[in-house]
This record gives sequence, C-alpha cells and structure tokens, in this order.
Amino acid sequence: MKKYYLGLDQGTTGTTVMIFDEDWNKVARGYKEHTQYYPEPGWVEHDPMEIWQNILETIDMAAKEAGISKEELTCIGLDNQGETVMLWDRISGVPVYNAIVWQDRRTAQMAGEISRTHGEMIREKTGLIVDAYFSATKIKWIIDNVEGVKEKIEKGRIIAGTLDTWMIWKLTHGRVCVTDYSTASRTMLLNIHTGKWDEEILEVLGIPEGILPEIHDSAKLYGYTDPLDFFGAIIPISGSVVDQQAALFGQACFKKGTVKTTYGTGCFMLMNTGDKPVYSKNGLLTTVGWGLDGGKTTFALDAGIYIAGAAVQWLRDKLKIIENAAETESMAKSVPDTAGVYFVPAFSGLAAPHWDQYARGTLVGITGGTEKEHIVRATLESMAYQVKDNLDVLEKDSGIPIEVMRVDGGASVNGFLMQFQADILGIPVEVPVITDTTALGAAYLAAYGIGEFHDINELEQNWKMDKRYEPQMDAGTRERLLHDWHRAVERSKEWIEVEE
Repeated sequence: MKKYYLGLDQGTTGTTVMIFDEDWNKVARGYKEHTQYYPEPGWVEHDPMEIWQNILETIDMAAKEAGISKEELTCIGLDNQGETVMLWDRISGVPVYNAIVWQDRRTAQMAGEISRTHGEMIREKTGLIVDAYFSATKIKWIIDNVEGVKEKIEKGRIIAGTLDTWMIWKLTHGRVCVTDYSTASRTMLLNIHTGKWDEEILEVLGIPEGILPEIHDSAKLYGYTDPLDFFGAIIPISGSVVDQQAALFGQACFKKGTVKTTYGTGCFMLMNTGDKPVYSKNGLLTTVGWGLDGGKTTFALDAGIYIAGAAVQWLRDKLKIIENAAETESMAKSVPDTAGVYFVPAFSGLAAPHWDQYARGTLVGITGGTEKEHIVRATLESMAYQVKDNLDVLEKDSGIPIEVMRVDGGASVNGFLMQFQADILGIPVEVPVITDTTALGAAYLAAYGIGEFHDINELEQNWKMDKRYEPQMDAGTRERLLHDWHRAVERSKEWIEVEE
C-alpha cells in the first residue's frame, strides 16, 4: 500500500495543503485564502471558523487532485502562523472573539509599559523583545476587553491557544489540547530554558496557566482525527510546528549555521544555532527551532519582517494597480530602476532589527514622472533590502559568515526579486524544487513523529535545487542603493505619536 503524507500550512493570508508520496514528491496542492479583518487602524483579525472550514476544503481539494481517499493518508503534520492567538469555549467550541493576528498593534502601548517594568526579565526567559507582535498581550487584551471571558475562565471553560492548538482541538473533536515548543516560544510566555510556561510572566500579565495548552515535542503522535469531523477517517496527527521553523526544517537546515528565508505575508530569516540559545545584541529574536525526542531542543535566531507579500496584496486589493502577484515580475523588469522611489512597508511597525512599534508605511522619492511600475518595483525591492539588513545582523550576532541563502515561499518564484536579492546580498540565492517548504517541513515532522524515519539527516538528500541566482551588482551600486534605503527607513520611524 502506498504512503501519502499531508502537510498543512495554515498561513496569514490562506491555507495550503500539500500531499507527498513515499518518495517525497509533491502529488497535490490545495489552497484557499481567508478574509482579513481590519476593525480599526492597526488592528488585524481572522475568523477562526472560516479558517476551520477552509482547512477541510483545502484537504478535500488536495485529496481529490491526488486521486486518493482521506483514509489513505499516512499521517498529518501542520504548521501555523505563530503568534496569532484566540480564546474559545471548551464546551461549546465557539470562539469568544476573532483570532488576533500577529500583525495586530492594538496592544502596543501595553507592551511598552510591560517592557519598561519587566523587559529584561522577559527577554532573558523567553528570548523575545516585549512587543505587541507576540501572543501574550493579545491574550490579556481579550481577557480584559471581551465581556464574559473572565467569568468563563473562573468556570474552567476557556482555552487560549495559537492556531495549532485550535486546529488539533478541532481535528480531534476537542480531545487534544496541545501546542509544540516552537509555537509556544512565540507567545512570550514560554521559558525557553525550562520548556515550561513561566509562572512569573503569567503573573505579571494576569494570565492563568490553566487556560493554556500542554507543551509537547514538534514531532510525536498527538492523537487521531475524529471521523465525525474529518471525512469519516481516523488519521494520526503527528507533527506540529510554527510556520517559519517548519520552513527551516523543510529546507533541511539541520546543521548549526544553516539559514533560510521565507517570503510569505511577512518575510522571515532563520538560522539554526544548535542546541543552545544565542542571544542577539542587535535586535534579533532567540527562539525554539523544534523539539524532538523527549524535549531535545534545537534553537534558532529569528529575523522577522512584518510585511513582504502583504505589500503586494495591498497593491492588488487596495491600490488596485496590479491584478495578481505574478505580473509584478514583468512590471518590475519593464523599468530600469525605481526612478528614485523607495517604499518602506511598515504597515504594522518595523520588526527586526529596528523594533519600532510606531513606524508606518512610507513612500518617498515620488516625482511627477513616477509610474505604477516604479511603485511595484520599489515594493519588491523593499523585501530584498529588509532581508539584507537582517542578514548583516545575523552574521554579526552569530559570528558565522553566510555564504548562500536558501529561499522559499510564494515570492521565491519571482525571478526579478530573487536576482535583486542575490545582488543586494552579494551572495548566491538558491530556490528549491518544492517552494512550499513550510508544508513540506510539517509533513516531514509528522512522518518522524510516527517513526517513518529515525534520523532527520536522512532528509537532507531530499533537498533539490531548482534555480541558483548569482550576484551581478557591483559593490558601489549596492552601497548607494542601501544608503538611500536606510534614509527612507529613518523617515518611517516613530510616525505614530503616543501621549504619555
């Protein structure tokens, strides 16, 4: 009987399902976007019930494309958005409020206050800079602002979880309430040294530990799908990991010092730092890569960029100067440069290495001759510039020179962007055959979780390169472009004024 492994990538803008055969060839893909809600400026929400329905539809879509029944799936692995968090009633299964997305800035002022009083303690214990980006302040906001939640907590009816917890809870008909070490490390509540929810941080924030899920390895048998909820099939759920760590795993970055960059809604560069956490002096995050084999932890340095593909989506949905992301490549190539235009897509502030909660999107250098092609090209170039800024810090903090960058995600198929990325980095950029490496990494972990293989290094031979982009830009041009980019970034900073 043939084996089929399912990887489910529940991302910020949509859900992707990939099915792989026993030789790890892609046999099917399903994808569906979900709605982005912006109830107030700086607020971003998702409807968890819409996401749940999309998960079932994309799994059905992929299974039909593969020509298999759901019963033929060997196992399921999933990855999630990370910091996006929600609370729901464990009895009714109904969310008490929409999921608050990682991009959401409503708790920026709260995070600033916590940082002033407890920032160093939280940084030491969690590896994270106190910021509205992470789940902790979002959980506190829902507890403090949604009517009836505190009363339900007292009655033991509330679960607070990132979207991995929600997905597994739904797939198992409420029997399993878990998260993994990597996702827990994105909440700002996990002590990365003990591998447990930190009592002191929970007390500071007023979050009861009893509403949080159990923390487990990123690969193990968590439970089985319930046939009532999953097409009548009982399938092992055996891998769960946060999305960027899934991509690191899917890119076979198993050795200390290996690096990948994923271009999705945001853009995230991770470096495997081995079995010990490395603390950054320059604004990068210390995070858990994955936990395997009874809590053996692999750590990573994380350089996160809030807005990458989301800026292209903005060009499509809000400015309406493109019809789809694919046409940005030809539009960018149709002009020799941006004609001096720089776009800093700080829609939700700036993440690493700046960590400015109050920066906002900035378009500078506009003249009467600026055309939409210049703006499109500037949007793509902004991704590459942000990756360059983070790579420089990553090399400095780790002490490890980066000689090649493995890339994945939707924008990695954009030839203009990948060439410009290689040019601005000054090192080669490698694109794998399978660019949906988040779903691939989740499927790998699921297979590992049920003993399909026993050494992750067996997976290295599966990595296959599709394209390699060599840098072609001279150093002088690179330095000039970066100089002007950094001038533009400075103009975006601290735009929102907060009254003390």
